[in-house]
Amino acid sequence: MYLRHSDIYILLLTRSNGNAMLSFRFMTSLVSLFQSYFEGDLCESSIKSNFVLMYELLDEVMDYGLPQISDPSILKSLILQKGYKSEGGLLGGPSTASEQAAKKARDAAAAANATLAVTGAVGWRREGIKYKKNEIFLDLVEQVNVLMSSNGTVLRNDVVGRVVMKCFLSDMPELRLGLNDAMQDTTFHQCVNLGAYESQKVVTFVPPDGEFELMRYRVNEGITLPFKVLPVINEVGRTKLEANVSVRSTFSNKLQAGPVVVLVPVPDNTASAKLLVTAGRAKYDATKKALVWKMPKFMGGAEHTLRAEVTLVASTREKKAWGRPPIQMNFQVPMLGCSGLRVQYLKVVERKQGSAYKVDKWVRKLCKSGDFLVRI
Repeated sequence: MYLRHSDIYILLLTRSNGNAMLSFRFMTSLVSLFQSYFEGDLCESSIKSNFVLMYELLDEVMDYGLPQISDPSILKSLILQKGYKSEGGLLGGPSTASEQAAKKARDAAAAANATLAVTGAVGWRREGIKYKKNEIFLDLVEQVNVLMSSNGTVLRNDVVGRVVMKCFLSDMPELRLGLNDAMQDTTFHQCVNLGAYESQKVVTFVPPDGEFELMRYRVNEGITLPFKVLPVINEVGRTKLEANVSVRSTFSNKLQAGPVVVLVPVPDNTASAKLLVTAGRAKYDATKKALVWKMPKFMGGAEHTLRAEVTLVASTREKKAWGRPPIQMNFQVPMLGCSGLRVQYLKVVERKQGSAYKVDKWVRKLCKSGDFLVRI
């Protein structure tokens, strides 16, 4: 099996019928690892410039055909060599004597923590992290997928969500995240104590430093859709089509979506279109074979309408029935959750002291469109 990244193919061979998902996960981890060392510059020329470094990395990430450590933050404490960009420049190389001395000191400290990071119970976080100000940023990012009939009936819908965190915390804190029970198909970052979650339904974990994805989930019940679309599309003879599309937001008038894009499909033989909208701008896009309606903002509790007269090119050939593809919507609504998932509490306890310490917490939500389709 293989994985393609840009102009590079990563090939993985097995002597037996191995775990396909594990294989693809390992290959994607390799791509992320190489990008981390080469500052995102993974291509043919960067590989040619870094053969020795890549062999060292491959020696660490797999032993006897079994995947091992692939976390860049841990491997950078074991393999201290810097990568080269494709143009041949050293990434992050110190130039002055003072910078070189500081680099040696950092490398020595990283090497001292390498064994603990690899063999310790918390391999994803190193010891001795210090911040002047302790902060946590938690984002609930939800993607809404829906198929709606022309009269507004929901035929199929689900929400795929992610909990993304940025943690800037000193020492080795333990976090406890309480969520209401509104999730299915949940997957967690390796830092989560699964035993505590199964017994108490509390997400308990020692977080990695910086940004990481804590969990993913899916919800297919109790979903609140942010928009309702009611289309009326009529074909008038062989040379004309009339469209009337109303879009209404169902969320609070204290919130605002934006930008919002509505794609209303039209037949392939469309020549032109006269458009009238109550908000934003609309035009006919021949490459997309659709009327493209863009609104920079859409307030909650509002309703806007697009009216169009579409002129079609008459043909002497037998007319092929128009397939009537669905209307598509693209949008983002900050601070809106559609799945019903709520953060009930987020506690931080410094494990060494056994008590909570001062920390600033920020919780945000973002709802955005996935496959948001409305039949016509």
